[in-house]
Amino acid sequence: MASYFKRFSVYILPGAAISVGLSHFNQGWSEDGFVVYAARPVRSAPGNTANGGHSYKWDPNWDRRNPPEMLEERGIRDDDKNYSIELEKCKPRASRNLLLIRHGQYNIKGNNDEERMLTALGREQAEITGNRLKELNLPYASLHKSTMTRAQETAEIILNCLKDITIPEIKNCNLLEEGAPIPPDPPIKHWRPEVHFFRDGARIEAAFRKYFYRADVSQNDDSYEIIVCHANVIRYFVCRALQLPPDAWLRFSLNHCSITWFTITPSGRVLVRCVGDTGHMPVNLVTNM
Repeated sequence: MASYFKRFSVYILPGAAISVGLSHFNQGWSEDGFVVYAARPVRSAPGNTANGGHSYKWDPNWDRRNPPEMLEERGIRDDDKNYSIELEKCKPRASRNLLLIRHGQYNIKGNNDEERMLTALGREQAEITGNRLKELNLPYASLHKSTMTRAQETAEIILNCLKDITIPEIKNCNLLEEGAPIPPDPPIKHWRPEVHFFRDGARIEAAFRKYFYRADVSQNDDSYEIIVCHANVIRYFVCRALQLPPDAWLRFSLNHCSITWFTITPSGRVLVRCVGDTGHMPVNLVTNM
């Protein structure tokens, strides 16, 4: 976990990057000794643009690691004598790359998580994606995986494909489990799992804040991290990372064992290199349900 998160024991989190206020609080979520609370998301009022569209301004301090704000917290003003020197000390030099993998096709008729294991096709999909990650020949620093069966199986197959590559950190993370992050817009009339939104929203938001942040100043080289999880989680991450309305997460789909690649630059800008990429997969093996 990033050092930023180790500094505190309790967080009060807005449920969406573009929220302008808070309504009632959702339950907290605890992992690794810290507790995260999130408020039910509140839609913001977008600014008007000349052509009648909507405009959302980028928040440069979205991860609370923007150097000017960090100096302000320390009481260092921009008119201080050593401000420029201290500012340079706070600026990261490396980029963080997050490669998010959706699990393979699984038995959707299973009565519980243990029965929702990968199908034969799902295992084949996982192997193909594992080989793709191997072909990229990147110095992977870590692999984090959801604790749900289908993600665990997918991750193990991928790790087998990467057995010749040393990955320093391999961990399970229950924050990455599948769930319903936020009521979607437009709503789906036949699917309104309010109890799941209430329960899962804080957890998935906590997962976003655990993994998405610009590099620490001590990091000298670009890093590459693999995260094996689920479609809803990844779609929510896409919206949050790009500071788009998070309730848009259900407006696009992701194929099984697809790759969604984020780059978080030293300046804090977030680039999405690809979303749900399955170009490495034979067409007859591509599925999403």
